[in-house]
Amino acid sequence: MLVLQIVIAGLAQGCVYGLIALGFVLIYKATETVNFAQGDLMMLGAFAGFAGMGLFGWPFWLAALAALGAMALLGLLIERLIVRPVLGQPQFTIVMLTFGLGYVMRGLITMVPGVGTDTHTLAVPYKGETVALGGAVVLGAEQLVVIVATAGLCTALWLLFRFTRVGIAMQASSQNQLAAYYMGIPVQRLNGLVWALAAAVAAAAGLLLAPVTFVHANMGFIGLKAFPAAIVGGFGSLPGAIVGGLIIGLVEALSGFYLPEGFKDVVPYVVVLLMLAIKPTGLFGDRARKKV
Repeated sequence: MLVLQIVIAGLAQGCVYGLIALGFVLIYKATETVNFAQGDLMMLGAFAGFAGMGLFGWPFWLAALAALGAMALLGLLIERLIVRPVLGQPQFTIVMLTFGLGYVMRGLITMVPGVGTDTHTLAVPYKGETVALGGAVVLGAEQLVVIVATAGLCTALWLLFRFTRVGIAMQASSQNQLAAYYMGIPVQRLNGLVWALAAAVAAAAGLLLAPVTFVHANMGFIGLKAFPAAIVGGFGSLPGAIVGGLIIGLVEALSGFYLPEGFKDVVPYVVVLLMLAIKPTGLFGDRARKKV
């Protein structure tokens, strides 16, 4: 039964990786750029929820909704004021821009007196609660909430892309921006909405992760493990991001239990190398062909 508990813990951690990887994929499909500040957006989302509960005394659900809205607005502003002016430049320029943006976010948080340099806990209502399955397996409520919330969020995103005009327009724009523009789709506006959606998803990941771990300025480095999840699932696939996250989370949890200390942080990158060697496009990625 201990193995089942480890598997559940790995799935919960994998859900967080998958949500951050989802942000990577959303932005890449829309603008063909990689946002390496996605993990730091997650960190800001967790701090926004902490501020809502700690400074304003809001209940968790209200603080979470406010954090999601604030991060969506921040993502929209980042795309409009920082990313859009450099679109069309070499990819390396945009990559370094997002790296720098992540450092700025961490720096601004650490400059907040009494907040940024400390480690905080998010006092959610289900903190410390346990759920017994069959009397033999005891699971933390925080982990189950992560899994259930991730499933609900993925369902909501599927409904968005499947049944709404905005979602269908986003899909069309991700396939061919020029053709979508000629068909009357406001591509630039949709790019801003994609950044807003990716930032909100990152904030959701931070709010789900914070009760399991802590809220601190360096929690955004978890994005370095979410990036392999996006590669394993296929960088252009939204379902692949979640599946890749689950795989990385499971592999990490099992290796941390069965293998010597230190292997836990290495194994996810070994999985990426194996995937690149066997199927470079990832599990759900499409093979691109280019005539020369």
